[in-house]
Amino acid sequence: MTAGRVTLLDVARRAGVSRTTASFVLTGRRDMRISADAEQRVLHAARELDYRPNLTARSLRTRVTQTIGLVSDTIATDAFAGEIIRGSTATALTRQHLLFIGETEGDPATEQRLIQDMLDRGVDGFLYAAMYTREIRIPSALRGHPVVLVNCVTGGRRAVSVVPDELAAGRSAASALLAAGHTGGIHIVGESAVHVYAARNRRTGIDETLAAAGLRVAGTVECSWWPEPAYDAVRAFLAGGPRVTALICLNDRLAMGAYQAAASAGLRIPEDLSVVSFDDSDLASWLRPQLTSVALPHFELGRRAVELLLDPDREPGTHLVDMPLRSRASIAPPRSR
Repeated sequence: MTAGRVTLLDVARRAGVSRTTASFVLTGRRDMRISADAEQRVLHAARELDYRPNLTARSLRTRVTQTIGLVSDTIATDAFAGEIIRGSTATALTRQHLLFIGETEGDPATEQRLIQDMLDRGVDGFLYAAMYTREIRIPSALRGHPVVLVNCVTGGRRAVSVVPDELAAGRSAASALLAAGHTGGIHIVGESAVHVYAARNRRTGIDETLAAAGLRVAGTVECSWWPEPAYDAVRAFLAGGPRVTALICLNDRLAMGAYQAAASAGLRIPEDLSVVSFDDSDLASWLRPQLTSVALPHFELGRRAVELLLDPDREPGTHLVDMPLRSRASIAPPRSR
């Protein structure tokens, strides 16, 4: 046997068959008549020699490298959104593919170079991912290549994208409060800018669900989506003595600021004030009481994107991924103040 890597010829010699016969057996081809005995000898020899196919040689013959390129802005360095990479990698491995990962930090020149480097290595297709859900333009370098957009959308009719179902998430958050008996005094916390995909769709889902129950949002505490602005805005809001029974925070960071503002106002969660949020980040389980939050399905986004990319019959359009409600201890029936 040759030194170094075990070759197909080594397997054929050990099994006492031709190289062609060994190749047909190990690639599963059935267009050549091979005896059951010869097939078993080949399989036994491959196991005994710990044979692994030369994927580089195979890719030269088939022009398929079984590799995927994932190009993102910053998800690789964000522990939360990085679940997209974990879902993509795990699914690619189950489909005998490897993932090349490149991060651009939003720089067009870096993006162009990464894509070209991956093309030079013969990747079979691309996942183009965004840190937060938004509308993007597909880079010109990706035109003509299989692409699935992850956590982003585009106006192109032929694009394939996978995004969280933010509209249904808004409905789930509002429904959780309705199920607890809240019929008024429900306020939204967070900047509800219509150009922000998540804010727009979450707000629409909330409004639709409350309207179906004959209710509406009592008001909005406008602030940027971070704890400190939320603390300042909610504290000022509560100081005005409004009738408020529940807060729907547009993300968990806002909820953290709202918790602190409620404590400053002498309010207990959930006895005096119910809170529901979105994202289900680590903050949701760290807060006390633990926060009810609608989860961003990052792992599932990555998993579904790879499945679509490797599906030759994939349908263009936006594929929505469910956002499950994680019920915890921050919602209770309303109590008059």
